[in-house]
Amino acid sequence: MKIGELALTTGVSVRLLRYYEEQGLLASHRLPSGHRRYAADAPETVRRIRVLLAAGLPTRVIRDVLPCVRGAEATAFDPCVATYLREHLDGLDARIADLQGARTSLAGLLAATEGAAA
Repeated sequence: MKIGELALTTGVSVRLLRYYEEQGLLASHRLPSGHRRYAADAPETVRRIRVLLAAGLPTRVIRDVLPCVRGAEATAFDPCVATYLREHLDGLDARIADLQGARTSLAGLLAATEGAAA
């Protein structure tokens, strides 16, 4: 499958497909002319990548967990992925807590500012 065909099939831009390849997430082989060709399962791989990106995983983690994905929709994983997913979830929880603390502080500052102006 040519890169343009893969882009049309998956709805992912050619530029992003090249990026996925650069990051080691997607494989192609080159023809003597230099054109990329992708395997028949490339659309499934791209869908998996998109699901993992939507979950907030960085490409370096996706590269490690992608071989452990079961199913086309990337909703089931081999047990080897649990550690990566748990670490990422814990990181998200920590960032959410930090943001909630910052919001509380900012709301307090705003309330004090508005109260002083009255």
